[in-house]
Amino acid sequence: MSAPAPPVEPLPVVAVGAGATGVRLRGWSAAVVALASVLGLGALTWPLWVPASGADEGAGFLLVALVPLVLLLALAQLTERGLDSRTLAVLGVLSALNAALRPALSAGTAGVESVFFLLILSGRVLGPGFGFLLGCTSLFASALLTAGMGPWLAYQMICAAWIGLGAGLLPRARGAAELALLVGYGVVSAYLFGLLINLSVWPFLTGIAMPGEPTGALDLVPGAPLLDNLRRFAVFTLLTSTATFDTGRAITNAVALLLLGAPVLAVLRRAARVS
Repeated sequence: MSAPAPPVEPLPVVAVGAGATGVRLRGWSAAVVALASVLGLGALTWPLWVPASGADEGAGFLLVALVPLVLLLALAQLTERGLDSRTLAVLGVLSALNAALRPALSAGTAGVESVFFLLILSGRVLGPGFGFLLGCTSLFASALLTAGMGPWLAYQMICAAWIGLGAGLLPRARGAAELALLVGYGVVSAYLFGLLINLSVWPFLTGIAMPGEPTGALDLVPGAPLLDNLRRFAVFTLLTSTATFDTGRAITNAVALLLLGAPVLAVLRRAARVS
């Protein structure tokens, strides 16, 4: 008489949203993300609190600091068991997929941007740490693929990383409520991304008013009251991108999430259970 077959253990279920068991942020991982975020905020908001300086220098410093911090985050996740070899492989596949999709769909043309919907869904399923890593690696891989290295890359990387991070921190929801939550987040994050990227280029597109020189309506005025410069920046953003690039990006995110959100979530959750 043959021995009974051993019981089959069920695959572990990966929770999403609040309390996600994907790539969590704790210990050194949280510290690295916090440090990268502080550096990113400083590089983006410097026009509001320091005298005028070169754009290339600030962006170059951020990129030089950001790349090793991403590697350090991955190492911290490996040591804290947030990442294993399979999850790392998933990160590589999704980064390559995002990098390939972005130029194929005319990245940035009229705001059409394919990179964010997959980033949002991946952060949702695999956690905030994974989303932060994917945001950085996707934009970096895309720049290498399209020869798009430049002062703008560091700002795009950190802003995309924040979008993936935020997606992993969204509250729990299921079914239609979850899809509606992700669509709403996709729209809001599209405008926030445009706002932050505009902040990085604003002084160099409109000009920096130096002492004794005429001041334009949109110019950055070093030393002026914060609210005055914020008003100038708000007008600049409304005139240059809110109704065009940012709205196009928001529509792209919403349509992609509505059409592909449910099936891609199912695939990612299956991959998360297997890994």
